[in-house]
Amino acid sequence: MTATLFFVTECPDTAPFVAGLKELAFDYEAVEITANLANFKRFIRLRDQHPAFQQAKENGYVGMPALQIGEEVFLDLSEVKDFLGHSS
Repeated sequence: MTATLFFVTECPDTAPFVAGLKELAFDYEAVEITANLANFKRFIRLRDQHPAFQQAKENGYVGMPALQIGEEVFLDLSEVKDFLGHSS
């Protein structure tokens, strides 16, 4: 299962999200979206097209960190745990 974590290091939600993934021993590709323009564009394409970001956009949020697993996108660690079959 291919997974990608889109994040910004300075975002206060990133560290706890990453710590939670580490607890789950879950492997993923880390994409820091402010590292370069290619990473930023990759995230924006996903954000513009995936419905998981709709509520975040409506409320004025970026939608970070965001974990993409296949076609699914998760903005909340509890949803990731449910998807992977782990108890919260």
